[in-house]
Amino acid sequence: MNKFIGLANGITTCEGCAMETAARHMIEILGPRTIILTPPSCSAILTGFGRETGWTVPSFMSNLEAVAAYGSGVREALDILGKGDVNVVGYAGDGGTLDIGLQALSGAIERGHRLIYICYDNEAYMNTGIQRSSATPAGAWTTTTPGGKRGDRKDIDGMLVAQGIPYLATASASYIDDFRNKVATAMKVDGPSFIHLHSACPTGWRFNPAETYRVGKLAVDCGLWVLYEVVNGKYRVTRKLKSLEPASNYFTAQGRFKHLSRQEIDSLAAQAQEGYYAIVAKEND
Repeated sequence: MNKFIGLANGITTCEGCAMETAARHMIEILGPRTIILTPPSCSAILTGFGRETGWTVPSFMSNLEAVAAYGSGVREALDILGKGDVNVVGYAGDGGTLDIGLQALSGAIERGHRLIYICYDNEAYMNTGIQRSSATPAGAWTTTTPGGKRGDRKDIDGMLVAQGIPYLATASASYIDDFRNKVATAMKVDGPSFIHLHSACPTGWRFNPAETYRVGKLAVDCGLWVLYEVVNGKYRVTRKLKSLEPASNYFTAQGRFKHLSRQEIDSLAAQAQEGYYAIVAKEND
């Protein structure tokens, strides 16, 4: 019996692209009974145009702002046809999720559509030239924040938990087994689910493509990106750290932070530590 291959070889993403790696694992878990929806974004490279697609399952590129709305319509149509076993999945970047697509996403969650929405977060509009998004972290260089972004990133996870989403999880392409487990969990949810995937980007973050796994792992191990899931409002940390790695190792590994002073890096590192323990505390609430 041939093994299911959900995404063809030879995709023209950037060298070291974590988004593509995660997509291959995602579709392997979801299986052939899946419809993929992507907006114009880095993931559009996977979906292509017309018949020119890398997916081996049905796929469609929506408007940038409307992937969750398209997903809602596809879900309703499938349910009317009695095809409730088909997964409907939105795979979108941070710009198309936290910014331009937020209204459609919030609406899909409010209506309770059984939709899996995965945001691969590379922390900027990478596909159009590395412009800042609301997911860009404080201090990071982008082409529209050449001196470093001012202000913290948007707390999309807290917003969706407050809206009452049945299942939300964070994940990292550098901890792929954790991501795979969360995709498998999302498939069983009778309602909307959201997975926020940290996706290291060598092109936009300015590091050697061979370092993608290490840079993504550093974000988790220093507490900057906490791996957890929220089931009906109940938090569970899926990777607890006995001790935090120095966050300075993460910042100095990337060219987008090279303009920061040591004092600024120390301040961001302190914020990371506070953020990690704040999530751990929610688990015990």
